[in-house]
Amino acid sequence: MTRHDTRPAVDPSTGRGYARGVRVHHTKNKGDVGVLRAQADLAEKGFGVLLPLTEHESFDLVAYRAGTFRRVQVKYRAAVDGAVEIRFRTSWADRKGTHTLPMNKGDVDLVCIYCPDTRRCYYVDPKRFRDTVKLRISPARNNQTKGVYFADDFLDIPWPLSSARIEQGPSKAKVAGSNPAGATRASRRRVR
Repeated sequence: MTRHDTRPAVDPSTGRGYARGVRVHHTKNKGDVGVLRAQADLAEKGFGVLLPLTEHESFDLVAYRAGTFRRVQVKYRAAVDGAVEIRFRTSWADRKGTHTLPMNKGDVDLVCIYCPDTRRCYYVDPKRFRDTVKLRISPARNNQTKGVYFADDFLDIPWPLSSARIEQGPSKAKVAGSNPAGATRASRRRVR
């Protein structure tokens, strides 16, 4: 048995990463790898990186630059069909089972998505999207580009964070100010 593992990081026959002493399939370990990669990436981009003293915050780290702090939640996501997808939600397990709630987007400023397939971090302002965002790592099989978010466009941190309205895909587009049928002010009744 050798002391140092000399295998490549990815098995060329399967495209999967080797364990190298860590159970790579375990959710907690994946999260730890994502946070470490995000720390290194932020430091390379010139940010100071601060860590909370608890795991019970809604963010995993804080990026600091030029007197401004940004709370960052890190997600580890492998590519599926050439894309990484993030659902803006939080989940936890306790003795009563597994629970899932929508993310409180006021609790974080950025979501960093670490993809082990590209070994890159992608930064998304969660306030710009509704419930989910899908970033294309490789072109779609049908070569669609309209309404597609390419991962390479999210390598840099949006600084300062935008106050832009929520972006929507073309299939879910809604005209600003429109109301569903019957939801006009005249049809609403006040319940006391």
